[in-house]
Amino acid sequence: MAASTSGDKAADDSLYPIAVLIDELKNEDIQLRLNSIKKLSTIALALGEERTRTELIPFLTETIYDEDEVLLALAEQLGNFTPLVGGPDYAMYLIPPLESLATVEETVVRDKAVESLRIVAAQHSAQDLEVHVVPTLQRLVSGDWFTSRTSACGLFSVCYPRVSAAVKAELRNNFRQLCQDETPMVRRAAAGKLGEFAKVVELEYLKSDLIPMFVQMAQDDQDSVRLLAVEACVSIAQLLPQDDVEHSVMPTLRQCVNDSSWRVRYMVAEKFTDLQKAVGPEITKTDLVPAFQYLLKDTEAEVRASAATKVTEFCSNLEKSSQEQIIMTSILPYVKELVADPNQHVKSALASVIMGLSPILGRTNTIEHLLQLFLLQLKDEWPEVRLNIISTLDCINDVIGIQQLSQSLLPAIVELAEDSKWRVRLAIIEYMPLLAGQLGQEYFNQKLRDLCFNWLNDHVYAIREAATLNMKKIVQTFGTQWAETNIINQILVMYKNSNYLHRMTCLFCINALADVVGADIIKRLFLPTIKVLSTDPVANVRFNVAKTLQKLSPFLDQAAIDEHVKPILEKLNTDTDVDVKYFASEAMVGIAAA
Repeated sequence: MAASTSGDKAADDSLYPIAVLIDELKNEDIQLRLNSIKKLSTIALALGEERTRTELIPFLTETIYDEDEVLLALAEQLGNFTPLVGGPDYAMYLIPPLESLATVEETVVRDKAVESLRIVAAQHSAQDLEVHVVPTLQRLVSGDWFTSRTSACGLFSVCYPRVSAAVKAELRNNFRQLCQDETPMVRRAAAGKLGEFAKVVELEYLKSDLIPMFVQMAQDDQDSVRLLAVEACVSIAQLLPQDDVEHSVMPTLRQCVNDSSWRVRYMVAEKFTDLQKAVGPEITKTDLVPAFQYLLKDTEAEVRASAATKVTEFCSNLEKSSQEQIIMTSILPYVKELVADPNQHVKSALASVIMGLSPILGRTNTIEHLLQLFLLQLKDEWPEVRLNIISTLDCINDVIGIQQLSQSLLPAIVELAEDSKWRVRLAIIEYMPLLAGQLGQEYFNQKLRDLCFNWLNDHVYAIREAATLNMKKIVQTFGTQWAETNIINQILVMYKNSNYLHRMTCLFCINALADVVGADIIKRLFLPTIKVLSTDPVANVRFNVAKTLQKLSPFLDQAAIDEHVKPILEKLNTDTDVDVKYFASEAMVGIAAA
């Protein structure tokens, strides 16, 4: 009797995971249901491979009706389930639940189910693929609802390479069927997967079967289908020999460049440099250059902006022998028009890449043709345009040299240093150490030093912070002696300023410069200033004194610490303000530990 009871108990224990799962999946609380789905792998391990195949998977297949969030988690889990059902030999058990999930209404769930189906399909042997996965694909293709037909599109490229010639022919027919489907969503899904499918189809069938599908889709009455055909165009052009590209792909591409929908033309512009690499130099010269001109003067700003971002990359990919001539005669006139484009986004897009033309065209062309364009953009009314030009100044500096740069562009740069938009001022600050190093001490002292001091008093904190780092970098460039003669006294004088923020900036500068000026300047010039600021009426200043002293102490010998640093910290440690006391004691502990 006892033995029988223990046998029943063992049976009960083995049923326990499934029972708990059933309870949790029926619970009204979505979070509980979601958690139980995320624990599926643990439940599968508890059940073992056989019971996972015979009990868990059928149960999941039957109960697929829930919130999208739960279904999404399930679709994701099942993609990693192959080891839990017994490995690749049993991967076919995962197909039924994933097939059901691939037909639901919610797109993200379907996409995740297809992603998992692709993973599981790849784990099947070639024989199992034909027996289990291909029939699933064909059921999805002939499904009544468009949802199953859109999901089918994602499975062709996984199945096709590993099946027999007869099945391959069926799959090509199935794909053609989807390309001609009456529902635009299905045609869109097929167009989106056409390039991927093209990569696994044999060249003869690519020409005989897939290119007609591509041509047909590029003429679809829905622009959402046509624009995806442009993406497929890149993949197909990469796979075809040059002669075939000319007569199979180019007529369709020319048609897309002139498409009535701006979204299709925008997609051509987005993919333009990929197309350029795919079609090769000859077709680029005869076809893509005129097409690029057309896109650069498109009626829609979005298309012009997208084409503008491709200007430098397109030009650098041109064949070297004719590169300069094509740019100067066929591209630059259009670029000049874009500099004065009525749309700020177009000008901004161009400004982010136009400097890159300088190294391609060389010094003479840059000075004669590009400098005036850069100047116009540096003075543009839109801050984004000015910012994009400043951010890429180093491209041109390497080509024309600092003398030419300082004569032509520097007045505009100085003007931007006081720009009303703080992000523009920030970009100029970040460029300043590079400028300083290239212009030399004398030029910097005459033209740029005062700008750097003005930034220290800026009303925007981010500018003041960047300005202190800028000072440190410039001292690294010009050396300690220059710093003492030209900037340190003017920085230290800020401790007398009536605005406590400027007194704080004085401390921040001392912090930043401590790394580069050496112990002598710290002891001789910085410590007396800090001592005065330690009695500042504003608590924020006093606790920054404590933090600064901790930062300076590694650069000082013990005698200086005992004589100058410790007395100030001890006094601050008895301060009435709790924050000041905290930072003073932190600093004392930090210095003692060091």
